[in-house]
Amino acid sequence: MTVQVMLISPALNAALREARFDGDAPLDAAGIRRAGAVAAGVPDADRYLRGPSERCAGTADALGLRAGPEPAVRDWDMGRWSGRRLAAVSAAEPAAVSAWLTDPSAAPHGGESLLELRARAGRWLAALESAEDGGVRRVLAVVEPAVVRAVVVGALALPVEAFWRLDVAPLTLTALSGRSGRWNLRCGQQLSPAPGPAV
Repeated sequence: MTVQVMLISPALNAALREARFDGDAPLDAAGIRRAGAVAAGVPDADRYLRGPSERCAGTADALGLRAGPEPAVRDWDMGRWSGRRLAAVSAAEPAAVSAWLTDPSAAPHGGESLLELRARAGRWLAALESAEDGGVRRVLAVVEPAVVRAVVVGALALPVEAFWRLDVAPLTLTALSGRSGRWNLRCGQQLSPAPGPAV
């Protein structure tokens, strides 16, 4: 069975603007407005999911999606760094940040390593492909950028270090389609706002 998995990254919030390890901050008013403006560009699916974060929930709501929370696509667990700015952590723990950025098995923050994140995302993708789910062929999920990157790295069998070379902009669509563990990628499609009235 061919499955299409469409991943939408959430709208911006204060944590993303501040380069802060999120700590589950909700969308701000600007993020809600931006997500609402592109809701008409969201493709149809047989099943809608979202990461359990406040940002994913707010984005799904603003997009008009009835998306249930899926723990398997929760954000990368940053342990004790959660809620802190990257600049502050880098100043206080430069060796730990260096290890985190260069060693995929490192988790100096006490949360998940990059390898653990990639493995979790890969299990979720494999479960979608193998599920006998009443004809579900198209799944759309609102998930954090780190999850999008981990899914792509795993699906395409890229070296795990490629994770750091992938940029996922807010409110973009990344689509994978495949079967038998072989995936094709369409990445970074910007969701379009609804057309305005003719002038």
